[in-house]
Order: sequence, then C-alpha cells, then structure tokens
Amino acid sequence: MTLNDSHCHFLSARFYETLGRERHGAGSTVTADRIATELGWEPPGTPEALADRWAAELDRHHVTRAALIASVGGHESSVAAAVRRHPARFVGFFVLNPAASGATEVAQRAFGELGLRCACLFPAMHRYRLDDERVSSLFEVAASHRAVIFAHCGYLSIEARTKLGLPATFDLRCGDPLALAVTAARFPNVPVVMPSFGAGFLREALMAAESCRTIHFDTSSSNGWIKYFPGLTLAEVFRRALAIAGPDRLLFGTDSSYFPRGWRRVIHGAQQTVLDELGVEPEVVGKIFGGNFARLFPV
Repeated sequence: MTLNDSHCHFLSARFYETLGRERHGAGSTVTADRIATELGWEPPGTPEALADRWAAELDRHHVTRAALIASVGGHESSVAAAVRRHPARFVGFFVLNPAASGATEVAQRAFGELGLRCACLFPAMHRYRLDDERVSSLFEVAASHRAVIFAHCGYLSIEARTKLGLPATFDLRCGDPLALAVTAARFPNVPVVMPSFGAGFLREALMAAESCRTIHFDTSSSNGWIKYFPGLTLAEVFRRALAIAGPDRLLFGTDSSYFPRGWRRVIHGAQQTVLDELGVEPEVVGKIFGGNFARLFPV
C-alpha cells in the first residue's frame, strides 16, 4: 500500500530564527542552533540538508511522499528548496496570513515562482474570520494556480511556543468550520483540507463537509481534542467522517515536525488499528493512506 503523509512541518533555520526574535527581542541575533538547543531539538542545518534528512526518514518508514509545511511567514523559500531537491518526494505548503499586507502577492509568488501547492491558514493565530473577503481573495489566487487551501479550525496549540514560554494569544472563535464552508462554497474548483477533523469542532466540521464537497479532512496528530467530548473515541470520529465526507475526502497525516523524534510512526499505527477495528475495506484504507493525497497532489 502506498503511504503518503499530508501533514509534516519543515522546521528550517528561518523557523527557529523567527521564534528567537520573539523570545529574545526583535533586534536579537539569536541563531537557529541556539533556539533548537533551548527546545531540546536538533539544529536543522541548511534547507537542503534538512530535505535530505527528511527523505531518508521517509525511506526508513516506507513513506512515499509527504507534504512539507513552511510553518512561519517568510519561510516559503526554505520549503521550495526542499521540493526542488526532492521533487518526487515532497509537496510544498506554506503558512500565510491573508489579513497581512501584501498577502496575495506572497501567494502569487509562492504558487507561481516557487512552485508551492497549498496555502495554510491559521485564523485563530492571526485573528481573522474564514468568511472574510481577504480569505476569498486568497482563494481566488489559489483557483488561478489550481492550488489547494489548508485551514486549521478549532483548538490550536504550537509545541515550540509552549516549550519556549511564548504567549499563545489565539482567538479560537475565528477557527469556525462553518465560516470556512461559506467561503469554500464560492470556489468549487479549490480543494480545501481541514486538519484533525476540525480539532474540537467535530460537529461543525462534519456539517461543513456535508454542505461543501470540496472540504477534505486530514487525520493528523494524536487528535487530543477528543478529550473535550466525554466518551468519544478516535474510531467513532473516523466512522462519522467516513459516513459524511466519504472515503475520497480523508487524507492521512501525522503532524511530524522535529528531530530526533522524526516521522511519527505511532500515529500511523494508531490510525491503522482504528480502521482495522471498523472493518474498513482495503480499497478505502488505501485511499486514506495514500490515494487521496496522490489525487490532490499529482507528481
């Protein structure tokens, strides 16, 4: 079975430097290596070296392809370098704040010149609504490039910020799947990926997916948001998502990010166990773990 991962973070030096400026002051010259050490993680090296390490990691776990997310603004060129180095292995994603000045120009360059294929929205972090017209402008750019939009809804926690003691001034009200559906419905040719089944907004995420058939779920991470629903299990989440979104709109993801942890094989194992418990047909399992990603992001 082909295994593709739709959700990995590419934490290059630019990512650590951005955190360093926030932790130690905008004028600081804190190196990526120092911030990685403070986190207890391994320094990233150059984008090309990190890309090679990820390629070797995927080989070790028999993962065919993976999405790599540039996890802070201005980090697009690092992921683009990784994709250029291993074009058959990686698909480039990038975080973008559509409420920021020049956002559509950044998107045009990322989708065009840099060859990235998905813009990632974190509305709770950047504090805008997903039915904002500035989000619609980004969808227009994505439509013109046949690109994809990733939109994080629900609960948001960023491990690196927590470990460094940085404030998390997120407005979780902004990550409403129903607001996402309003915008997505206007752009029927733009596939939309909602990670972690809506990360706590499961009911709203299912409603959004039923009302707008361009909305997909990625299954990433441990889905710890389930703790907000007494008695809910991951198996039941998968059962409901399959019943409403169907087998063609679920994409496997791990939310892997840093080394030495590397690729999160335990996530794959847990989700494989759930699908086995549910008696999901091998054809459907193949779509979730690889086929749907290959269809959205052909080589």
